[in-house]
Amino acid sequence: MNLYYELLQYPVFSSNVLVKYYRNQETARTALKRLLKEGLVVKIRRNMYTCISGESQEPVANRFQIGSAVTDTAYLSHHSAVELYGAADQVYYDVYVSSETKFNEFEFGGYSFRYLPSKCSMGITSAQLSGGIRVTDRERTVIDCIKDMDQIGGVEETLENIAAFSVLSEDKLLQYLACYGNQFLYQKTAFILQQHQERLKLSDQFFEICHSKIGMSKRYFTKDDPTGHYDRTWRLVVPEGVFRIKNGEGDDRI
Repeated sequence: MNLYYELLQYPVFSSNVLVKYYRNQETARTALKRLLKEGLVVKIRRNMYTCISGESQEPVANRFQIGSAVTDTAYLSHHSAVELYGAADQVYYDVYVSSETKFNEFEFGGYSFRYLPSKCSMGITSAQLSGGIRVTDRERTVIDCIKDMDQIGGVEETLENIAAFSVLSEDKLLQYLACYGNQFLYQKTAFILQQHQERLKLSDQFFEICHSKIGMSKRYFTKDDPTGHYDRTWRLVVPEGVFRIKNGEGDDRI
């Protein structure tokens, strides 16, 4: 048996995997140490490993596979999900991982793996032919990016990422909004998506449902810019020119 070739079938693995090939853990640990010394395996973090490709001399696991394997409940979310769907216009070096179990943030291969608490168990899917990648679906990704736009990425990046999606299921959007049950999130989501209503094929009923959930509170669209005009429909103080093209060049994007 060639252990290295056996391990190549696992993009990311723990020392527990080696036990199936040996009679006891001590022998398995010895075999793992040998592969590490020979440079055939590299340690990602405590009890997380991946093989080194014989062709590229790079780790077999990519950042998305690593993020999905950090805990048993880990999945990619926010801007990392946007990247996986090919909707981002740049490469992010922070990998956002939501999980029911907290983990210490770490770095590997030039990327920082950031922990986010999982506050909704809906809308998580396994990407096909991905080697174990778990990720929020497109609708959940949009909701999460809007929910946390002041903490992750900022308003401009969030709006650009949303603009890259084509069609969204309004039934799913409403399910995830209900899962969070946050009035402010209904306000922000409806305000943003209304600018894309025709392109995303969202019905008037979708916005009527959102409007029924916003209550009477008036809020600032973003804490980063408390100035702007007041949108009476969604009870939001919105910065002027919020939907303009990046760096303020050109006409409104939508």
